[in-house]
Amino acid sequence: MGILDGKVAIVTGGGRGLGRAHCLALAEAGAAVVVNDLGSGLHGETTGESPADDVVAEIKELGGLAVANHASVTDWTAAEALVAETVERFGRLDIVVNNAGIVRDRMLFSMTEAEFDDVIAVHLKGTFALTRHACAYWRQVAKQGRPVAGRVINTTSGTGLFGNVGQANYGAAKAGIANLTVITALEMRRYGVTANAISPLAATRMTAGLPVGGDGERDGFDPRAPENASGVVVYLASDQAGWLTGQVLRVDGATVNRLQGWAIVGNHTSATGAAVTAAELVEALPGLYGVAPTGGPATR
Repeated sequence: MGILDGKVAIVTGGGRGLGRAHCLALAEAGAAVVVNDLGSGLHGETTGESPADDVVAEIKELGGLAVANHASVTDWTAAEALVAETVERFGRLDIVVNNAGIVRDRMLFSMTEAEFDDVIAVHLKGTFALTRHACAYWRQVAKQGRPVAGRVINTTSGTGLFGNVGQANYGAAKAGIANLTVITALEMRRYGVTANAISPLAATRMTAGLPVGGDGERDGFDPRAPENASGVVVYLASDQAGWLTGQVLRVDGATVNRLQGWAIVGNHTSATGAAVTAAELVEALPGLYGVAPTGGPATR
């Protein structure tokens, strides 16, 4: 018996890298998998390839159940159809893994409108579109009095959480996905749906040439392997994870890190009891950050 026996999952960007690893792991755990992948290149260009079909073949060879879907996650109507067709084919939908993405890196003063819009469309709009239609389905099921254990698993990144030079579009999209995860969790808890995000450090097409997740393979373990994050995805997709929602987990090699978002770490209250003025902040704000003129080197 697999931890996901009887479940049905959709994985976007499931044809390569992290998405492929997630599809294989979900199938191994017992889920039927809809492998969504447009087959585009790293920058969203048309390639004529069909990686979704290749992953479906892999899963079937291993005795699993999978079908391919070649729709673009940026297409609102196609995302709605993807949910409807999955339910029609398998009788249900339990898991959505939003993983599809592209990159078009450039310094923000050189970035074009198209480069910004295209990355936002795939990452942020694509995550929202599929999540929205899946949540509408789960809400309908819940209102019919039937049990729901919906699972939304989104993909954010270190760039979205901590920032990175040359990725204003990608970072903005990934930061938006982290917050969309929290809001989805708040809105869908009443309907039996959880929403969490992973931030995986992995060597994929999108990180080619970057020092990601460790110094290379040691003792047969590659800390940069995409499949390192897939066990977390399987867990978050399971009934056992029904207690966890609205969280971001950063997966670094063999370590899963719990992340916490923006938090108040200091404050200044005006002594006058009225609105804070710019004049008083000349001295007050350096005090909060530990910089001159109130003394000491910067602590942040």
